[in-house]
Amino acid sequence: MNSKNKKTDPLQNRSTKLVILITFMLFLSIGMYAQEKKVKGTVYDKTGEALPGVSILEIGTKNSTLTDFSGKFVLEMSKEGTIQISYMGYITQSIPVNASTVPSITVSLKDDTFLLEAVVVSVGYGTVKKSDLTGAITSISSKDLVKGVITSTEQALQGKVAGLAIVQGSGDPSSGSTMRIRGGTSLTASNNPLVVVDGVAGVDINVIQPSDIKSIDVLKDASATAIYGSRGANGVIIITTKAGTKTSTVVYNGFTGVGFTTNHVDMLSANQWRGYVRDNQLTNAVDYGATTNWQKELEQTAYTSSHTLSLSSSNEMNGIRSSVSYLDNEGVIKESGLKRLSGNISGHQYALNKAIKFDTGIFATFDKWNPIDYRIFQRAYNLNPTIPVYNQNGEFTSIGGTIYENPVEILTNRTANNKRTRLLGYFKTEANFLTDFNAVLNVSSEYNGTQTNTYKPTYAVMEGTTQVGYAQKTYGEYITSQAEAYLNYTKVLGKNNIGVMGGYSYLENTYEGFGAQRQGFVTDLFGYNNLGAGSDYQLGDVYSYKGKSNLISLFARANYSYDSRYMITGTIRRDGSSRFGENNKWGVFPSAAVAWNITNEPFMKSTEKWLSNLKFRVSYGVTGNQDGIGEYKSLSLLGVGNDSYYDPVTDSWSLAYSPKQNANPDLKWESTAQTNIGVDFSLFKRLTGSIDVYSKLTSDLLYTYEVPQPPYLVGTMLANVGELSNKGYEIALNASIVDTKDFTIDANLTFSQNKQKIEKLSNANYETDIILSGSLHGLPGMSGQYSQIIAEGYPVGTFWGYESSGLDENGEFILADEKSALGDIQPDFNLGLGVNMTYKNFDFQASGYGMFGQKVLNATNMILYDPLRMPSNNVPDDFLNSGIESPPTYSSHWIEDASFFRVQNLTLGYTVPMKNKDTSLRLFVIGQNLFVFTKYSGVDPEIGLNAYDGQDQTGLASPGIDKFNNYPRPTTVSLGLFFTLKN
Repeated sequence: MNSKNKKTDPLQNRSTKLVILITFMLFLSIGMYAQEKKVKGTVYDKTGEALPGVSILEIGTKNSTLTDFSGKFVLEMSKEGTIQISYMGYITQSIPVNASTVPSITVSLKDDTFLLEAVVVSVGYGTVKKSDLTGAITSISSKDLVKGVITSTEQALQGKVAGLAIVQGSGDPSSGSTMRIRGGTSLTASNNPLVVVDGVAGVDINVIQPSDIKSIDVLKDASATAIYGSRGANGVIIITTKAGTKTSTVVYNGFTGVGFTTNHVDMLSANQWRGYVRDNQLTNAVDYGATTNWQKELEQTAYTSSHTLSLSSSNEMNGIRSSVSYLDNEGVIKESGLKRLSGNISGHQYALNKAIKFDTGIFATFDKWNPIDYRIFQRAYNLNPTIPVYNQNGEFTSIGGTIYENPVEILTNRTANNKRTRLLGYFKTEANFLTDFNAVLNVSSEYNGTQTNTYKPTYAVMEGTTQVGYAQKTYGEYITSQAEAYLNYTKVLGKNNIGVMGGYSYLENTYEGFGAQRQGFVTDLFGYNNLGAGSDYQLGDVYSYKGKSNLISLFARANYSYDSRYMITGTIRRDGSSRFGENNKWGVFPSAAVAWNITNEPFMKSTEKWLSNLKFRVSYGVTGNQDGIGEYKSLSLLGVGNDSYYDPVTDSWSLAYSPKQNANPDLKWESTAQTNIGVDFSLFKRLTGSIDVYSKLTSDLLYTYEVPQPPYLVGTMLANVGELSNKGYEIALNASIVDTKDFTIDANLTFSQNKQKIEKLSNANYETDIILSGSLHGLPGMSGQYSQIIAEGYPVGTFWGYESSGLDENGEFILADEKSALGDIQPDFNLGLGVNMTYKNFDFQASGYGMFGQKVLNATNMILYDPLRMPSNNVPDDFLNSGIESPPTYSSHWIEDASFFRVQNLTLGYTVPMKNKDTSLRLFVIGQNLFVFTKYSGVDPEIGLNAYDGQDQTGLASPGIDKFNNYPRPTTVSLGLFFTLKN
């Protein structure tokens, strides 16, 4: 293309000018540190981690400052004096100094054991003391994360944060979890929160391993998340990774575990089946002579090992940390499993008399796993238990008929090897100048690539035999590159504390991939490594794709506090996205919050013995969600269809292009407005907690609507129409129950409730009454049936069908005349509980979480409780006493209360006394998923928000259906050790 004819992107022009301006400011006034009478220093905690935001005050004056992100400070003072170093959660220290002779000091603050919960909180493009927070933010330190076999990083947060629901719908080690902060906000877009790692936004959370995490801050209300604009509607999770310590340290953490299944669908055994046949005189029954437990035939004892080695060191000018981890989790279903190799290296370097700091880090994760065909579970329930796994010739027994194939054969006679690579790299420059200014430039790139390889040999049942061998290879990669620059100004003027931040961000997402498949193989020798050997060509055997999007943002925040009593925060972000329609290229996302620290008022002095903290918070803000738009959704697109046309020039037939998508210039982000009222408190120096009440309204919901033809060329269009509300409250409590030299007990409790409702689905241009969802297609006798609706006045995941009042004298279900709402998948409340105990060198931790009041469709039982299954197939034990004589019928009978509380983790540790105080050794045993308290009759009550059967898992279209997707969640017991050596 001729460059002279290229149009200039106004977004790009603005971005170039701002980058030049802010980059120039980063390096201003390098020589401005020649002031006289300065004392410099660094503040650490007891582990050697630098502490930002520590207050440094020259006693007897109003002269003060704060430590920067690396714990450094510079204070102008008289030649001789005393500085007071104070920080929430740590014991205040006073140190005499002589500024003319002492060039630098190093301070290690000691813990105040009661207040050390979360002294510094990440708020997006900065940090703040917890006492100065105005928003709803929960902080979790690394010691409080869930330990043990963690195959997906988000699992380490289960039950730890009020309002954060993490649902792991499967025990498959290769499957992840879904995260929801204060309920889902979209019907078609992602409902997962934005993840920020070391200042890099939009990161795949699994690029970081739990062992590398220092702390996690969960931003829940809009005043905290609005700084991320059109990406913050689902909340924000900010992860800070571990950095180099002031001493050279080597840490090894490893364990070996064994996992096994403890719950199954209780089907008839072979002898029970024979007794049923005999008692009912079923002459058409065939006894194949074996005794087979098909569920057990698919399972194995799963051995897991995990090893992590980390090294760190730092001094006054630089520091470095590196770690490497390896996880091998076999999985309790044969042929499945996950192997993960991960590592990272990060470091920092000061320059120009510490006026500039450089930070860099690289994180890498490499996964290999073997996906299984989830159809094996349905087959395991279907097959007659007298059928042997292998016939007399040592081959897999094959019984004809659809959905009755040998599940062990399906599991064994396939090759599926998947690989995934995650990489994250960043380089950050931080400059301090003019005493009160701090400027940061952060550039980063994230890579996520996945490769799948599948081969079904010619002798494999189903696709293998019908297609005479089937092979497939796919590859996809996603690259996110971004540059962010921002400037901070902080000033303490007596009792006034002022902070202002402004910045610019540029983000580019690029994705591309390809795939190929072929069938009709003469030999199985090549597997998936020679697709060209397949002789059966099909339309669509080869495909490729590529797309790109850009996001440009301007953002600012201002903080003000007076005498640590009155605090106010305001933020604003303006986003310009290539995903938005022509008429909505830019969006503005504001927020404001105020807080009143009542305990600092003079009239509260009399309560300080029993009420050490009482703070009241109010906030309001607007955030967005652009993930549901995708690339090019606002444009008119053409695509290749199945139609052909004759080209007389080439004398051949060619595939025809036709309209595939209507243009929508009004397409824009989904917008969520949220109000939050909160209270933080501390009682008797034993109990701390917070209570938050919130109301969220998401407007401009994206959904694909039917439109008339003409005037539209295509019969559907993605449009912003609906509204969805979430209202609820959260309670978080932390208690120090016993605190003596040899014995301590502390506990934490999280409780949250959320009520969701669809407020609107139609407007004057786009109309719909009820959207059917929760498809039951693929289940016997359920073709074309749906179990749920998306409708105004109801929450997402509402079951819709006939109310059942039991069975009549003939064993038929008695059903209501009309369909109605049968409950929904939204829990009434979520609960998390944790207890930590120490006695001398012993330590004990227990944690659990639960969901209560949610309904689940047990579609597995609905299909299995069918009198027509016997004697050809199998049925559950309970079916024999159920009295059911009718074929599978969807009704309220199969919708169950899936409330549960799971004892998630029990850990017992012992720290071995060592003569060398620089060496520590801790031995531990961990039990995971030991008990589940529930009345749900299925394998596991924790059903995924979307079925694990290949369906899209980003939206809220098909949640809470137990549909033969029962990969067992293992109970695991692990033994391990934690070794530390300092020099």
